[in-house]
Amino acid sequence: MSKNLIEGVEARRLAGAIRALSMDAVEQAKSGHPGMPMGMADAATILFSQFLKFDASAPRWPDRDRFVLSAGHGSMLLYSLLYLTGYEDMTLEEIKRFRQLGSKTPGHPEYGHAEGVETTTGPLGQGLANAVGMAMAEAHLNARFGDALVDHRTWTIVGDGCLMEGISHEAIALAGRQKLSKLIVIWDDNSISIDGAISLADTTDQKARFAASGWNVLACDGHDVEDIARAFEAATKSDRPVMVACKTVIGFGAPKKAGTAHAHGEPLGAEELAAAKKAIGWERGPFEIPGDVAAAWRKIGARGAGEREAWSARLKTSSKRDSFEAAMDDDAVGAALEALAKHARATAQTKPSLATRASSGAAIEAMFAALPELMGGSADLTGSNLTRPKSGAEDFTPENRAGRYVRYGIREHAMAAAMNGMALHGGVIPYGGTFLSFADYSRPAIRLAALMGIRVIHVMTHDSIGLGEDGPTHQPVEHLAALRAIPNLCVFRPADAVEAAECWQAAIARSWGPSVLALSRQATPALRPDASENLSARGAYEIRAAEGGLARVALFATGTEVALAVAARDVLQAEGVPTRVISVPCFELFEEQDEDYQDAVLGEVDVVRIGVEAAIGQGWYEMFGLSDFIGMAEFGASAPAKDLYAHFGITAEAIVEAAKALL
Repeated sequence: MSKNLIEGVEARRLAGAIRALSMDAVEQAKSGHPGMPMGMADAATILFSQFLKFDASAPRWPDRDRFVLSAGHGSMLLYSLLYLTGYEDMTLEEIKRFRQLGSKTPGHPEYGHAEGVETTTGPLGQGLANAVGMAMAEAHLNARFGDALVDHRTWTIVGDGCLMEGISHEAIALAGRQKLSKLIVIWDDNSISIDGAISLADTTDQKARFAASGWNVLACDGHDVEDIARAFEAATKSDRPVMVACKTVIGFGAPKKAGTAHAHGEPLGAEELAAAKKAIGWERGPFEIPGDVAAAWRKIGARGAGEREAWSARLKTSSKRDSFEAAMDDDAVGAALEALAKHARATAQTKPSLATRASSGAAIEAMFAALPELMGGSADLTGSNLTRPKSGAEDFTPENRAGRYVRYGIREHAMAAAMNGMALHGGVIPYGGTFLSFADYSRPAIRLAALMGIRVIHVMTHDSIGLGEDGPTHQPVEHLAALRAIPNLCVFRPADAVEAAECWQAAIARSWGPSVLALSRQATPALRPDASENLSARGAYEIRAAEGGLARVALFATGTEVALAVAARDVLQAEGVPTRVISVPCFELFEEQDEDYQDAVLGEVDVVRIGVEAAIGQGWYEMFGLSDFIGMAEFGASAPAKDLYAHFGITAEAIVEAAKALL
């Protein structure tokens, strides 16, 4: 069938509907980016009508192709497609409410606002790395469940900005190494950014860059539907990931603004909009779609129904149905939670003195077999993060897609964003390791995971000056506070092996947001004599009670500093000062507790309250109403950990002196 005629309608008219809706919505909002949807309308029309496997009536079909608009500023391209193909919640009214409060059509695509939006994009390059993660998840699940249940592609449209961002280099290299043959990147090669011509800032040969990373590189005229179809067809036959360089004109059809930066991020204006519609043969009023064009697009949206129904029939008779449905169920983690609870109880009996990174590794080992969806990895720090179980964790490679451990290389940002893609895909619960000081590399992706409300677990070791000799470049000081500032992110800092298991349990159970486990390099003593209840899930709890009367001092601490607080408490108790210690493994979970519980943990207001953490005190005073804080006020130094704690005054003796001074 000619690609020029689709469902009995010319392709240019189908693409015209995308262009018209995009122009009209941006014009009505007096805000937005019309140029990219106008330029990519032809390629999107061919993709959705001929290649993308989807059924608009079943947007959560697990075996659908994933489509990611990495160039999220062109969001009206996606919203137009969702409306035209018949996604139920993307109505014409929502198109008209583009960029308005409470609409399903925000300025950049946001996961969870409308069906068909696979991820939140806008920060350029993130969607590209998400797509890499989605393709990895598909490859892994295909190995686990077979072609009958998992056999789909991941497509993403990227812009010049996506490819200039550093994360693109990491993501492209990772995908090339993994030979993700079902990943297809469509580059909107329009040579324009906000400032003007791309050549003002960049002369990179993008095709050569992809090729150098092991990709198959194709090219097409982005306004020739036959050429587009040829390139996409070839892309589906590749044994490597594919980049299709789609040469387009930004703002296609706009007589004065096409091919210029003026088409990028501002409404065309009434006069230019009318002229553009005339130029593309679309002389209709705002938001008007001819009946034959609307009907053709709805047929496109329904063309995958038969394939979906066949898939559903296969699932019903599959011997793997139960395990597949469990994998796709975010809450089917009961066996892992029980394995961790059992491990915590055993640890409370054996009382190991371990670095909390080692305790975390033991927790991973304890639950790995019970949670086949768990897929780990590290950014070239496996031996330091202790993220790879000793048994059952084969590497995920092109030769072994069933492997559950990813060697991400020194690519923290791409690792974090790819894990977002895995979580969004479904069927995988990703975790990945690096040093806490490198959270800054991962932060943009962590923030987006929190915004989307997806379960991604970041294992971040070497969590303080306690890492010692590597010095201040590697010693986190401000990182805990910076991470705690991100809404919907749980930051865990366990005090011992029992708390490490409990924090893992809380992170696994939390399907609605990401978590960070901040873990020590240095050993810390066992503190919890009992693990019959997950106290860490409360965020804060009394780990040592005051004796000999009402408490006069309350010490609040996290991680390895809880042991210091306990030692200080013992000294104060011996001197007749009743002192209690509160372990605070997670600020965010404590904030979620009811007022009565919080009041009970905080205790009386007229006691001396001291916080202890080998980090800056930002957030501590507000959370706990402190009288004083023992921690860091500057960067660290290169020395053995014990010397550093003494040098910076984070010791049991310093806590005792501070308490006495305030009594």
